[in-house]
Amino acid sequence: MSSITLPISALVVLHELATKGPMSPKQICNEVSLSPRSVSSALRRLTSVHLCRRIPNLNDMRQPLYYANIDRIKELQINFEQQRALMQIYLKPI
Repeated sequence: MSSITLPISALVVLHELATKGPMSPKQICNEVSLSPRSVSSALRRLTSVHLCRRIPNLNDMRQPLYYANIDRIKELQINFEQQRALMQIYLKPI
């Protein structure tokens, strides 16, 4: 099982996508008050670990839309919960 570490900016962007649905990078910048460079970096990182996906924006092909991959987020959450349960077994106080 591989562990995924994400910067705070990526977590903020992922939360925004998960709660508000598909958004363009420009919309994300406006919503979360991050620089375009930070948002682009976060989206690249999230896309590389399959936590979000890029789809074409039929209204403006210059601005793709990104949406959160809810199934992958749930999968990682389950894995996290399993790891935490295992750690509690090994770290029980004597």
